[in-house]
Order: sequence, then structure tokens, then C-alpha cells
Amino acid sequence: MAKKQYAVIGMGRFGTSVAQSLSQMGFEVLAIDTDEHRIQEVVNIVTHAVAADSTDEEAMRAIGIRNIDVVVVAIGEDIQSSILTTLILKDLGVSTIIVKAQNELHGKVLNKIGADKVVYPERDMGLRVAHHLISPNILDFIELSDDYSIAEIKAPKAMLGKNLKQLDIRAKFRCNVMGIKSGAGMNIAPHAEDTIKEGDVLVVVGKNTDLTGLELAYSEG
Repeated sequence: MAKKQYAVIGMGRFGTSVAQSLSQMGFEVLAIDTDEHRIQEVVNIVTHAVAADSTDEEAMRAIGIRNIDVVVVAIGEDIQSSILTTLILKDLGVSTIIVKAQNELHGKVLNKIGADKVVYPERDMGLRVAHHLISPNILDFIELSDDYSIAEIKAPKAMLGKNLKQLDIRAKFRCNVMGIKSGAGMNIAPHAEDTIKEGDVLVVVGKNTDLTGLELAYSEG
């Protein structure tokens, strides 16, 4: 199965962080910004970088934005451009649109006009957003250091009915399952014989690169 392609519009601090994180995870990333200087700064960390106005429907059509699987609108202070860009992407038929919101009111407008997900950079770091994008099962992602993180992973279908020994996550992915959330309960330091049930959430710790491997292996989207 071909890997998803991503586009990030707006190469500010947040947009650059998301684009860089996705690139480091091995995905094709198209970076778009009106500022030629910002494009030059990211040209070596993404697959393609284009200086273009995202509020210009013809320019977006020419880039082939409709062929991109997921588009992240990370436009900074200009709320009007953010909304117009989202409308254009929706009109062009982009399948998944993730938009950065400045505040709750901006977020409400984005939801109403068809954004698939609205993120608030004050609460969502670029790396965390990137992990949410590559795997629909990631519920939370907390950085412990530059190299290590904790991920909360909703148990995908492929894990259901199997115990931790059968899944062998530690040997296959070099990650440790610290706990299993089942409903309101939390199983701390689960045993190898503990079986994964529907609705369970695995709390996993490991190197960022290893966690990414685990996420991708069980990605269902």
C-alpha cells in the first residue's frame, strides 16, 4: 500500500515542525507558503516546496493539491486566509483537511466549513500532531525527551483477542507496554498473558523511531 502524501500550508514555526516531523517519519511532504524565503528554509527537509498563495484556487489546482491525501493548514495570524484556504481545499475535494486555529471561535468556524480536524498549537506540538496524522489509533503522544516518548494507542483490530506475549511488542518494536486502560480502569505493569479487548488503550513507552514503527505497523488508515 502506498504511503499517504501530506501537504503543509504555512511554514511558520508550527507548520515547519509538522512538516519536518512527517519528513523524518519517511513520508512525502509538500510545503507551501507565500513567502519565498520560508520556502528556501525548508526546501532541504521536505520532498517538495512551493511558493504559492493558498487563497488562489487556480494556484492550488495547478499544484495538484486535490491529489494529496492529507493537507495541514498551518497559516499564522491571518484568520481570513486560513478560512478561505480551507474552503478552497474542501471545494477541490481534498479528502482530509487539518487546520490550525488561533482560538475557539476560529475553531468553530473551521468546523462549520468542513475542516476534518482542528488543532490548537498552544496545546498540540507539531510532533504530536504528526503522530496523530500517521495513525488514527494514537490518542495522545507525550515527549519525555528528544528521543523518547509515551504514546497512548487505541487497540486496533489486529491486536484484539491476542495477549501481550503473542503480540511481542517489546521484541518486534523495542517498545514497552507500561499499562492497559480498560474503560475507567488502568492495568499497571500488565502480564504477558493479559489479553487485549475492544476499546482497550495501550500506554507504550519507547524511542520515537520505534514508536513510529509500531504506529505504522498497526495503522488502519
